[in-house]
Amino acid sequence: MSLSETLRFLIDQPLLGLAVTAILIITLGGMVRRAMPRLGRFLQGAGNLSLVATLLLTIVQVARFTTGNDLALPQFGIPAQRVEGRETRIDMSNDGHFWLQARVNGQPRRFLVDTGATLTAISEDTAIRANVSQHPMRQSLRMKTANGMVEAQLATIGELRFGNIVARDLDAVVAPGLGETNVIGMNLLSRLASWRVEGRTLILVPNHPQESETQ
Repeated sequence: MSLSETLRFLIDQPLLGLAVTAILIITLGGMVRRAMPRLGRFLQGAGNLSLVATLLLTIVQVARFTTGNDLALPQFGIPAQRVEGRETRIDMSNDGHFWLQARVNGQPRRFLVDTGATLTAISEDTAIRANVSQHPMRQSLRMKTANGMVEAQLATIGELRFGNIVARDLDAVVAPGLGETNVIGMNLLSRLASWRVEGRTLILVPNHPQESETQ
């Protein structure tokens, strides 16, 4: 791998790049410490702090992608989404999916954007915590999930908000088979003025942009 390819790879993997930079700083500090003790100690201290920061960010990022917790990380510089002009932009996660942080009737919840899903789907826990009312039906729906066929109930989300987008009275299904996962489906995306993917960024443009709020 050439030097330019290595640099591009590190740019695409910021945590790895930070770790490599920290190691180089620590090494440089050790090399100059005899000649310039103060500078050497300063460089080694800065490098050690950078390594600790990298470790903490890695732990938080892993927790974000592997647990059911609703975790947005603007305080670490890793927002779930960002608003630029009329657009809400969502960067692709390390798992190859687009995740966003939304509020369901005011309750913070994490969602996977799935363009292959017809309807927005929420977990039972989300429905309970966000007070999403389910429609009584004589017969429940049958949905195919990664865990097989599951029963689901139709529901209506009073308000789902993220970035500069607000969807009200949104049809959804409550699916126990989803576990803790919530899914944004095409019935929400079709309400937008447009949506597209550019590189590793999902760009959503609402018809009527709303004032964004901190997730």
